[in-house]
Amino acid sequence: MLSSVAEVVYWSSRYVERAENVARFIDVNLHLTLDSPANRGPSWEPLVMITGDHKYFFKKYETADANSVIQFLAFDTEYNGSIISSLRQARENVRMVQHVLSREMWQHLNDLYLRVKTEADAEHPSPAETSTFFDSIKLAGIHYEGLANATLSRGESWHFGRLGRMLERADKTSRILDAKYFILLPQVRDVGTTLDQIGWTALLNSASALQMYRQLHHVTTPDKVAEFLILDRQFPRSIRFCIAEAQKSLHEITGSPLGTFENDSEQALGRLRSTLDYADIEAIMEGGLHEYLDGLQGNLNEIGEAVHRQFFEIQD
Repeated sequence: MLSSVAEVVYWSSRYVERAENVARFIDVNLHLTLDSPANRGPSWEPLVMITGDHKYFFKKYETADANSVIQFLAFDTEYNGSIISSLRQARENVRMVQHVLSREMWQHLNDLYLRVKTEADAEHPSPAETSTFFDSIKLAGIHYEGLANATLSRGESWHFGRLGRMLERADKTSRILDAKYFILLPQVRDVGTTLDQIGWTALLNSASALQMYRQLHHVTTPDKVAEFLILDRQFPRSIRFCIAEAQKSLHEITGSPLGTFENDSEQALGRLRSTLDYADIEAIMEGGLHEYLDGLQGNLNEIGEAVHRQFFEIQD
């Protein structure tokens, strides 16, 4: 596969996954807004902070309230990380490589982008109605992945798309967890209360994880939720699962055996996989969940840069 085509396939999957996960970020806060007692709803500024683009946000918006943050993260066409911008970039990419992807994937992505573009111009009178829209974005992202799995041969196109999707998902799962743990419930007095349980339930719902979590645990506690979303071997949105799947696809692309490495991307991904395989939630919580997730996000950035150098840069 040409490196330019591989890059387009890789990034189109990342962009769709990014749009889906931004919808999940927003959905956490919307559910907390609906479920929390009066005057105890969540703060919206943290959702901007975890993007790393808060300086850009405050150049455009005076305050980080629900309306401005949703506009920024979902519908701001000048912000590259918004849902509409991510889907626009994915659509432009897929348009260029329709010969290696399926017609169904293109049609679904095109329809999704046009629907979000229409929604950007509509009024959103209530959190409940807005939440329904973001639920539809989550389902559309899942549908796109399903179409890829159902209509593509398991060749390089599928594996580059899978690699991009899994790296993006691992990063965004870490950010969803980080946002809840640090910010969505900052009052110490609320820990262990009904309000605390509402927060953790909203987090699990945002990751489509609540039912799978409850099959393993009857009590919702921060350490158990963190362990499930970081270290679970079988849940498809856990960080450990995503990294394992990304590693499989990377080695399918390169042809080198699992457990070995022949380039920087394989080494960086294998190192993170090994770290997660031997991680212990007690040690993670004792050392600081935020610090652990921050380091993990740095590792994912390193892997992304190594993948770019290995496959997408023009070699002299």
